Amino acid sequence: MHFETAPAKINLTLDTLYKRDDGYHEVNMVMTTVDLNDQLSFEKRADGKIVIETEHQYVPSDRRNLAYQAAELMMDTYGITSGVTISIEKNIPIAAGLAGGSADAAAAFRGINALYNLELDIDTLAELSGKLGSDIPFCVYGGTALATGRGEQIEHLPKPPNSWVVLAKPKVNVSTRTIYQALEPGKNEPASPEMVEAIRSRDYALMVQGLKNDLQEVTMKKYPDVRKLIDTMLSNGADGAMMSGSGPTVFGFAHKERQATHLYNAMKGCCNEVYKVRLLG
Repeated sequence: MHFETAPAKINLTLDTLYKRDDGYHEVNMVMTTVDLNDQLSFEKRADGKIVIETEHQYVPSDRRNLAYQAAELMMDTYGITSGVTISIEKNIPIAAGLAGGSADAAAAFRGINALYNLELDIDTLAELSGKLGSDIPFCVYGGTALATGRGEQIEHLPKPPNSWVVLAKPKVNVSTRTIYQALEPGKNEPASPEMVEAIRSRDYALMVQGLKNDLQEVTMKKYPDVRKLIDTMLSNGADGAMMSGSGPTVFGFAHKERQATHLYNAMKGCCNEVYKVRLLG
């Protein structure tokens, strides 16, 4: 049996530049991992089947699950004829803009590699994972990175300045495709270059000031609760607050734990799914 940890990610920036000929949007994103994790275990089977085990009622156990697709792609690519049981302990909220499904898929690429002693390097796994989803290559690596192209081209960055993050997810589920369809790309000035500089110089204030997400305005128009959560974060002492990915999860930065605890308690009065975590990076 093999075990993998699958951390959630947040976007520090999400710049949408233009719509590509292949239908995807050209993006620049600075992403980093936080200490909110799914836990996966992998065990060989003799019957050639891929079996997903999970107690979460909204996590599919069939081919709709990205971890299933990742296992299937690994087995097809590398000629693995025996099967695998993948058990998923789900802690990252579903459809939240935190790449929970992508993180599980990334863990499956790493897990199958280790379980079957394929000895593939991390770059090979990341390249293969790009066939399934734009966020998965970043999740294969983890850490902090500038993601370009449709999100699959990864430039590694140093760990961001130490800080606390409070995550709050309202009771809505957001379709990433719907948000991108309503977007006007290239409307806003890109913020990723300044965020890269803030991280490289380990400048907390500059990092917080540089938060920007081109999808946020679109999501807030469709889901006003997102705006309310951002306003509540800021009015309760967050140094900066923004939506992650296509939403609806909102995160707020706090430099000190006492500040983060106050923010966490304030947000618990607004919604049920609230987490106080550290930046992993």
